[in-house]
Amino acid sequence: MVYTVTFNPAIDYVVRMDGDLLPGMTNRSASEEYYFGGKGINVSMVLAELGVKSTALGFVAGFTGKAIEEGVREQGIDADFIKLKEGNSRINVKLKASEETEINAQGPKIDEASQMELFNKLSKLVEGDVLILAGSIPNSLPDDVYERILSALDGKGIEFVVDATKDLLTNVLKYHPFLIKPNNFELGEIVGKVLTTDDEIYEGALKLQEMGARNVLISMAGDGAMLVDENGQRYRIGVPKGQVRNSVGAGDSMVAGFVAGYMKEKNYDTALKMGTAAGSATAFSDGLAKAADIEALYKTLK
Repeated sequence: MVYTVTFNPAIDYVVRMDGDLLPGMTNRSASEEYYFGGKGINVSMVLAELGVKSTALGFVAGFTGKAIEEGVREQGIDADFIKLKEGNSRINVKLKASEETEINAQGPKIDEASQMELFNKLSKLVEGDVLILAGSIPNSLPDDVYERILSALDGKGIEFVVDATKDLLTNVLKYHPFLIKPNNFELGEIVGKVLTTDDEIYEGALKLQEMGARNVLISMAGDGAMLVDENGQRYRIGVPKGQVRNSVGAGDSMVAGFVAGYMKEKNYDTALKMGTAAGSATAFSDGLAKAADIEALYKTLK
């Protein structure tokens, strides 16, 4: 079974406008949409499109939390969220005018008892399960929560996938995660160098493997992606042709596509192509990628 963790789920309220956003003025929208989001939830939703069942874990609160939980379940995902006693899950506002503007809320405080409840749920994972940790953490959680989770589960035969930045990522490498997915800029921050060539990116990935990572997937936006697998083999792929409409969730979709592709064929080339197709399908859509779009783009990749 695949499990995803979203520490701070959200309702993403997308407001589209014709022309410029005028500060200090009354602005009219051209259209509005809402999505149930958070990086782990995004991964679960794209996994569902690819026929991979997952259980979404995390924390929800208040009437917005209830809406998130119901919305996730309506997508065919097993939701096993912990309900916080106070506050409301956040609403993030995404303004899409001539430029994109985002207002991300803080979300509710996660009390210590609720944190322990999450650890209790995670303790029930067994050998062969996949645990995906993605994104930043709210300020009510300890900075080392990722490290604590992997430490508690270390040695149980669970495959860890971690999509995070800086210390959140580097501190868990000693637990040998199956997959990490920095982008090229994040990789450069970790190794302390601006990476401009494929060879430099490859060398940076090898350094993370020396620290314990098994497979390193580096996303590079319009320049495609590179995978350095656990055997040191380097794979390079471009991006399919299409018009970018949306940047939210593309990285999460790439993680979901990679995991789904690998689970189905145990082949890194297939996993990289499926990850690239899924990430691109989201980038070319208004929301998260759909199965038909992923499959169509996958067929175009060499």
